Amino acid sequence: MTLPTLENLGKGPFFLMAGSCAIESNDLAFEIAEKIDGLTKAMGIPYIFKGSYRKANRTKIDSFTGIGDIKALEILHAVGKHYSLPTVTDIHESSEAAMAAAYVDVLQIPAFLCRQTDLLAAAAQTGKAVNIKKGQFMSGASMRFAVEKVLHENPEAVVYLTDRGNSFGYGDLVVDYRNLPEMSAMNVPVIMDCTHSLQRPNQTTGVTGGQPALIETIAKAAIAVGADGIFIETHPNPSVAKSDGANMLPLDQLEGLLEKLLRVREAIV
Repeated sequence: MTLPTLENLGKGPFFLMAGSCAIESNDLAFEIAEKIDGLTKAMGIPYIFKGSYRKANRTKIDSFTGIGDIKALEILHAVGKHYSLPTVTDIHESSEAAMAAAYVDVLQIPAFLCRQTDLLAAAAQTGKAVNIKKGQFMSGASMRFAVEKVLHENPEAVVYLTDRGNSFGYGDLVVDYRNLPEMSAMNVPVIMDCTHSLQRPNQTTGVTGGQPALIETIAKAAIAVGADGIFIETHPNPSVAKSDGANMLPLDQLEGLLEKLLRVREAIV
């Protein structure tokens, strides 16, 4: 399996990082991977399977956090091996880096933690690729310091930067597309998170809201601006997803979206 890089992407299609928010079960992970692997292979889109082995940043004490760290990581590893796909999961503390790195190909740094020097260093030291999500409170240009922290520990590291919107008041996010070229200037692949950027945080219900009807809008604009990759959380039935269902793309809508995004990509290269 080959990770997407600026060198091997060239003028070809964008790459896709996608899966459910959390690893909910073995069957669900394989169902999603089977569907997306088939679509992306047919379309020639490089694909990284995504799933969180644990959801550490939840609103309420009784929110779903996971099915067990090792169990979820073993599922991620099994999906990657079965479909010959690279896999990505997020880590939240430095002590998790080596554990997760034994099972996946890319370690993701959550947006709220993108300035945590020890966490970035621990991820880099594993030798795995590192996907850093831009904090909702950060500019694109300021993310160069996060990239520098990773490369300081491992000059050969593959680093991705992902935009997931900026806080707009207490309960909304907006996407400033200037951030994408600003981050591209750091000579790393840049990804647009088209689902989390549509979250409606800080709801009084304790459950984060979302605007999934606008996923296509965010994704098309990102490709037009020059994003190298697209990040999408998807689920066969978002209404029963155990986390972030309010902003997920229904799995049966992914094919049509990817076809449209390919046409946008073809128009600009």
